[in-house]
Amino acid sequence: MITFKRTDSDNTDFQKLVKELDVDLGIYYKEEESFYEELNSIDKIKYTVVAYDENGNPVGCGGIKEFSKSEVEIKRMYVPPTYRGKGIASIVLNELEKWSTELKFEKCILETLKEKPYAIRFYQKNNYKIISNFGEYVKAENSVCFEKELK
Repeated sequence: MITFKRTDSDNTDFQKLVKELDVDLGIYYKEEESFYEELNSIDKIKYTVVAYDENGNPVGCGGIKEFSKSEVEIKRMYVPPTYRGKGIASIVLNELEKWSTELKFEKCILETLKEKPYAIRFYQKNNYKIISNFGEYVKAENSVCFEKELK
């Protein structure tokens, strides 16, 4: 059974998972690593969710960061490879969306890499629609951006 905890970026389990995510993303970033490193800083993420398995092991995470008065950006979504395919990412994403609604945001936006078709399929499966690249990602040719209206 998967449980989750609402926390912030100071949570050590969140930080541990993000370090694993950064190693995983290093394969994709190549010469753009410094550009993405700056955008993926966790110090401005006030709201994070960490998922735990029945033994209390952290098995997934994600965060939200205010982008505008009505939008939050989904950041640092990650599930370690050995835990993938069990619905953990959907649990984390759903909780982030619920929390965003409670905080009175109207829309979630996010960025992922074109070279990660499984991530693109995941967001599409969760009713995210591809949009033009936003913010710092406007000129990032390796990025694909999404949005979802919250209800």
